[in-house]
Amino acid sequence: MTSPDLTATPRRPRASRRRPTAGGVLIHLSLLVASAVVLLPLAVVLLTSLKTSEEVGNGGALSLPGNWFNLDNYVTAFVDGKMLTAFGNTGFILVFSIGGTVVIGSMTAYAVDRFDFRGRKLVMAGFLIATLVPGVTTQVATFQVINGFGLIDTRWAPILLYMGTDIVSVYIFLQFIRGIPVSLDEAARLDGANAFTIYRRIIFPLLKPAIATVVIIKGITTYNDFYIPFLYLHSEDLGTISTALFRFKGPFGAHWEAISAGAILVILPTLAVFLLLQRWIYNGFAQGATK
Repeated sequence: MTSPDLTATPRRPRASRRRPTAGGVLIHLSLLVASAVVLLPLAVVLLTSLKTSEEVGNGGALSLPGNWFNLDNYVTAFVDGKMLTAFGNTGFILVFSIGGTVVIGSMTAYAVDRFDFRGRKLVMAGFLIATLVPGVTTQVATFQVINGFGLIDTRWAPILLYMGTDIVSVYIFLQFIRGIPVSLDEAARLDGANAFTIYRRIIFPLLKPAIATVVIIKGITTYNDFYIPFLYLHSEDLGTISTALFRFKGPFGAHWEAISAGAILVILPTLAVFLLLQRWIYNGFAQGATK
């Protein structure tokens, strides 16, 4: 009898192929449909940005352009649409709006959570009511207030509105502050720290996940907003990227090829930021959802 070879590696059993179930097929089908819904408009915009006005008028939405290297529409959108000025105005509004939202929202959440004062529940009820009231219903009164301060046609009008109407950031910071032990505040007070020092040196540094979440949400909302800049910024030199594209729409039609090229120029910065900061974006959303 031959002795068995103990050094031979045992053969692994072949993995049985799972048959696709109805649920798996529906999941993959829904993913394909969702991808088509997202990517198809982007493909139409990209193809339209490379066409001439004759090709846009005579061809279909998904018809291919005659010249794939036609960049005339991008030059028209960038120069005639004053996109460089629009990007500068948008960046200015973004920096002050996001910075003000982070500071005001975190301070408000710190005061509401850490201080016991008269009318505390009334303040929280006011925040809740503010989230339930549609913003469009208060635009007439808001416009009169901004006009009374003389801020119409200035970049400070949208900045103040973006900072003062973001109740969501207050709730995000409030949920994170409630997870910070009060014992840290008490230890700092024993060392002689006042309320502002506790906020600046203890609370605010521990709010980095919440700050990332608020910056992402507020940045996307401000960058894509059209209504407030269109309502309060009337001068062409103060237009944002959303109102800059509106210049190519006239009373008798619209230059869709230039608008599509401008839309691609607007998408590129957000795409670059997302690719560079996707790890922080995912972490911010995940930790915000966990809280």
